[in-house]
Amino acid sequence: MLRPLRVKVKEKGGKLTTAGRRALSKTQFAIPNGKRPGIKGRYPIPDKAHARNALARVARFGTPAEKARVRAAVHRKYPTIGKRGK
Repeated sequence: MLRPLRVKVKEKGGKLTTAGRRALSKTQFAIPNGKRPGIKGRYPIPDKAHARNALARVARFGTPAEKARVRAAVHRKYPTIGKRGK
């Protein structure tokens, strides 16, 4: 009997491993469909910490179109991120 492959998505320190990144579905990325073969997407957002990091990275390195797509994806998945309490 074959056992399902279990992939460790995170390792110590909350870092995403290469195998864990490959195991993520396209919906776990802010920008799916990476340009390179075998890459499912850019800016992984499997949890809130990675979503915050995606916002920071795209703010620094992304184009205006990428910024809009990442912000929309993060706010769609995690509506409380980026909202300031009054």
